[in-house]
Amino acid sequence: MHYWWERDGVRFECTACGRCCGGEPGSIWVTPAERARIAGELGIDEIALRKEYLTRREGRCSIKEMENYDCIFLERNSRRCKIYKVRPLQCRLFPFWPSILKDKKVWNFYANRCPGMNNGKYYSPEIIKKFLNLPSAEIL
Repeated sequence: MHYWWERDGVRFECTACGRCCGGEPGSIWVTPAERARIAGELGIDEIALRKEYLTRREGRCSIKEMENYDCIFLERNSRRCKIYKVRPLQCRLFPFWPSILKDKKVWNFYANRCPGMNNGKYYSPEIIKKFLNLPSAEIL
């Protein structure tokens, strides 16, 4: 199967707008190693992390959302991530998720919300394929 981005790649540069971190429901899966790093960054143990910041979905740990679907770690006023240095790989990979890359229409839908998509740094098809082969890409 060939994908629309395999010929020309894509452009993306994060503008730190925070739009990818909320506004619609979703799951941000966290691995045990990511949970440990997040707990360390917050200065709490993993039990407190699970109680305050995580939920179980589909048998896995996911970061909680606020009522407006913003990530619980997204600062309301600054729109910055409280755990940016240790954010999960799923967050680091946005917008290079299989669910977004599968169809140009889906990419364009997200690009209407994200000013960094279709702008900035060039990502070749080879780099995108490497992103898609990372372990967490399997669950996105």
